[in-house]
Amino acid sequence: MNTKQPFERPFIKKISLGVPAKFGMKNKIEPIHAIDGVTVDSLMDQFGSPLFVLSEKTIRHTYRKAYQAFSVRYPKVQFAWSYKTNYLDAVCRIFHQEGSWAEVVSGFEYHKALKNGIAGEKIIFNGPSKQEEDLKLAIENKSLIHIDHFDELFQLIELSKSSSVKPRVAIRINMNTGIYPSWDRFGFNYENGEAWEALNRIMLSGAIDLKGLHTHIGTYILEPSAYHAAASKMAEMASQLYSKYHFALEYIDIGGGFASKNTLRGTYLPGTDAAPSFEDYAEAITSALINSSLPPERLPLLILESGRALIDEAGFLFSTVLANKRLPDGKRAIIIDAGVNILFTAFWYDHHIAPVKSPSEMTEETIVYGPLCMNIDVIRPAVVLPLLRRGDRIVITRTGAYNMTQWMQFITYRPNVVLIDMQGRVHTVRKQETLETLKASESVPDHLQQK
Repeated sequence: MNTKQPFERPFIKKISLGVPAKFGMKNKIEPIHAIDGVTVDSLMDQFGSPLFVLSEKTIRHTYRKAYQAFSVRYPKVQFAWSYKTNYLDAVCRIFHQEGSWAEVVSGFEYHKALKNGIAGEKIIFNGPSKQEEDLKLAIENKSLIHIDHFDELFQLIELSKSSSVKPRVAIRINMNTGIYPSWDRFGFNYENGEAWEALNRIMLSGAIDLKGLHTHIGTYILEPSAYHAAASKMAEMASQLYSKYHFALEYIDIGGGFASKNTLRGTYLPGTDAAPSFEDYAEAITSALINSSLPPERLPLLILESGRALIDEAGFLFSTVLANKRLPDGKRAIIIDAGVNILFTAFWYDHHIAPVKSPSEMTEETIVYGPLCMNIDVIRPAVVLPLLRRGDRIVITRTGAYNMTQWMQFITYRPNVVLIDMQGRVHTVRKQETLETLKASESVPDHLQQK
């Protein structure tokens, strides 16, 4: 039985350098049929579209690779999972099973870490807006409180008067590390002496227990040398602290900000080529510490709060094509059922998009729109794709970081999130929203009850 072949609109395409066939250079997009041996079609048939999928195997592999890069170069290393990057309990517990502490930036995240079974001593409390009740709880639980500003420092000194437990603290330091933009919103500045003043006030108060120094120099940092500069300045401060007070710090927390393999919008090279390796970051940071004036017996514990680089690769967003369009300028566009409300990182990244099945070897530059009734709902402003039809399925890769914490319920429900475990079993780790779940937190005044 003869089947009608799909029509492909003819278009002019520039031939690239190389060895072309008679139709020019092929630009074949490799399809993604399965994740960890589980087919995309079976997952979408069972859990719907759009659908977030997380790979436990990839999470554990990435974590172990990062930990090894640092632990072979430095004697004392501790990772602390950044809850804001992805605070689904299933994700957090994987990292905790691997040995990671918890790093939180709000009372909500702090309570989440406690519910996940993390001891207070293994919770790092960052953030500029810690509430008094949350600080009291963190003090009683002996958590590590990273002070962001003088008002918080004075508040902790006051709270210590009514507590039998001394607050265990570090100060957050911002500094010039040679990169732009330089983050100066958080913590005490190194260059103007503010950080040293904060340390002096802590040491002279006698009311709080200084444990370490902390910095987080930025996000998606592509220059390992910036971390070398930061670690060198932190080690210098630790040495000065010992010289003045004969006091040895327990740890230096270098924060996070390591780049994932995603491609930032507007960059020339793809993220797979531009992003440094864990070994690059580890070499820059650990060499600064071991070559500092700190003696070997006083080398502090090195804490790392990397989030994005540890989880991005493990996340996938499955979506379905809703329609094809030709725009007035002749450009091809498709509409998919996943929008920027659930893929917030589409504003930052040129996410890789692959079909589940490749219907054609002929490709064309395509704009990928989401389903929202908003002009800003653009998943990719330009990406080379084969001709995709209504009902075809696609996979958007490296979506594990921030999308499941920064997503919004807007126009559409937030979808199911599933985890493929180490044995290839599939688990729902967050259920799709329904009208009932959204209405559960609403109330209607009596005078509006009448229809």
